[in-house]
Amino acid sequence: MIDLALLRRDPDLVRASQRARGEDPDLVDALLEADEARRAVITGADILRGEQKVLSNSVRQANPQDRAGLLGQARQMAAVVKAAEAQQALAEESLRRAHLAVSNVIVDGVPPGGEEDFVVLREVGVQPQLVAPLDHVEIGERLAAIDTERGAKVSGARFYYLTGVGALLELALVNLAMAQAVEAGFVPAIVPALVRPEAMEGTGYLGAHAPEVYRIESDDLYLVGTSEVALAARHMNEIIALGEEPLRYAGFSSCFRREAGSYGKDTRGIIRVHQFDKVEMFSYTTVEQSYAEHERLLAWEEEFLAKLELPYRVIDVAAGDLGASAARKYDCEAWLPSQDRWLELTSTSNCTDFQARRLHIRHRDVDGRPRHVATLNGTLMASTRTIVAIFENHQQPDGSVRVPAALQPYLGRDVLEVK
Repeated sequence: MIDLALLRRDPDLVRASQRARGEDPDLVDALLEADEARRAVITGADILRGEQKVLSNSVRQANPQDRAGLLGQARQMAAVVKAAEAQQALAEESLRRAHLAVSNVIVDGVPPGGEEDFVVLREVGVQPQLVAPLDHVEIGERLAAIDTERGAKVSGARFYYLTGVGALLELALVNLAMAQAVEAGFVPAIVPALVRPEAMEGTGYLGAHAPEVYRIESDDLYLVGTSEVALAARHMNEIIALGEEPLRYAGFSSCFRREAGSYGKDTRGIIRVHQFDKVEMFSYTTVEQSYAEHERLLAWEEEFLAKLELPYRVIDVAAGDLGASAARKYDCEAWLPSQDRWLELTSTSNCTDFQARRLHIRHRDVDGRPRHVATLNGTLMASTRTIVAIFENHQQPDGSVRVPAALQPYLGRDVLEVK
């Protein structure tokens, strides 16, 4: 959630952010009204509590003949205070609802517009010149690496088996990604795939993204769509120590997404699936340092794509395509030869202090005062789409797939051969 002090100081900035996102700026005014109403109710309740305290002291000090009358007044005052506290609780809840409705304030320079209004920052690598390229499904079947037919038989549409070299390739990718992350100073973590509602809400995934989330109603738990959720919530309700460098985690987990509303889009094969594995970078730092950290996360993503020898481009995502928590997001998209287009492989978002305010995560500044941290996330490796990009870009005329040099020590071969 956004900083209320910023809202009071510069509501026009928040309104402009809402407009750039294509969201309702009137939500800003509703939040201002809820904030003012809450502060007024709290002031009134505090005054009444002060009067109640004075009256209680009077009862204790009163002569016996005056005590009965004062006790009656004290009981009446207690009822008034109780009613005021109930009103305060309602005002707090109204403020909370209004607060949750307003998305993070975008960073200066974020492109305005919707999904198609991104800005291409750079293209890297050479797109392979292939005659009649096979798509990843055909390649995966020839390699006996992907089995979507039996995945659907067992679990339904958009489930799959990775078998043989497909399974080994995913494990090799995970190990390569983790090795890079550890070398860069990240703490490796295998995180829970099931989280409580406060973790999911705190990271911003129960708003517009709620239809994409799997919920286990009997236990009131959610399956994560990214290990970002568990990594962010790890320090909720804590004051953490930040050194000169950000606190960085590299989380591995299975991820689950309902993909509601995406029927007919990337449904062939393993591009858009309900379950996949991912290595996610996550950083805690100060808001002031978060902008530089965001660029570092992007650089680490690009380093990994370069190791996989994939042609890719970096885009600056437009405001209307940002999630509620993100103040800015970069995507890295790999070339997809079979469809002659770009495919998102990784993304990295600076959430500034938006998630930390919801999750109550703070650090102490140089003067010892508690301040909310900034949180950032960046996908280093998402298993299925990365496999898609490798199969299609490194396919060879005989149907085999060349293994990038950086991946060969983890996979133990330089070519994936047709069965």
